[in-house]
Amino acid sequence: MTDFVLDPRIHAFDEAARVADSALRGQLPGEGWRYLGTRPQWAGPGRLSLLGDPEGRAEQVTEALPGEPLALLWENREGWARVRTAHDSYLGWVRAGDLQPQPPGAERLPVTALRAHAYAEPGIRHALVGELALGAQVGTRAGEVVEENGRRWVPVTLAGGADAWVQAAAFAPVPGDVADLALRFLDAPYVWGGRSAWGLDCSGLTQVVYAAHGRALPRDADQQQAALQAVDTAQRGDLAFFPGHVGLMLDDRRMVHANATHMRVTVETLGEGEYGTRLQQSLEGFGRWAP
Repeated sequence: MTDFVLDPRIHAFDEAARVADSALRGQLPGEGWRYLGTRPQWAGPGRLSLLGDPEGRAEQVTEALPGEPLALLWENREGWARVRTAHDSYLGWVRAGDLQPQPPGAERLPVTALRAHAYAEPGIRHALVGELALGAQVGTRAGEVVEENGRRWVPVTLAGGADAWVQAAAFAPVPGDVADLALRFLDAPYVWGGRSAWGLDCSGLTQVVYAAHGRALPRDADQQQAALQAVDTAQRGDLAFFPGHVGLMLDDRRMVHANATHMRVTVETLGEGEYGTRLQQSLEGFGRWAP
């Protein structure tokens, strides 16, 4: 292998095939590299699983939420596409046919509900055409909001161009602070690589909660630790870091986190109970958002 230092989670190159992202031109050793540009693509009306390798049983490394933009780097002969998420530059493999070449409309409407559905028509008995989540994006569409039994249905466009309807409650302002929002995820199932209330991991939880408050974080716990200002004493909203793990502090001792011990989002008190004691013993430090 090479002796250069590039993070394979965010730097796209394939030494065996000698192909690389054009952004790495001049940074790779040796000859014979073929540098490729990117094409914009989008996740469709459902969550898109990004895998660590181009085969169906590979590890999920992250997810693209519905309507999120991606960059297509290259495709292999088996129909897999190497892609990079636009918001945090994270790399993964997806089935090329699962990508959408059209954005969800020229003007985007971010989903603020933890979970929501898109419907074929304005009414709860109509067919579901999309499974949305906090941070997902739909496009605005011309047309009047439809009132139905006190519900307000917003006409939207999904990635790929399909028309749909979403209840206006899915776009309500996010109340409270990052800790309040993280607590709304309590009991959401733990899923490695997940980034939504349908299933998420520790850094997925902190990333989507911070993003909803306009704070862009990278994907993994170690990347998030490097991105924040280190502090000795925690306060509400800070992140707590452990080897391969991250949680969001509710005060100086209590922490909400997605964890594989309980396989869901729970609250622990550092230093209390068997799990809290283990967490306290492995605590690496705290990080604070510093705009």
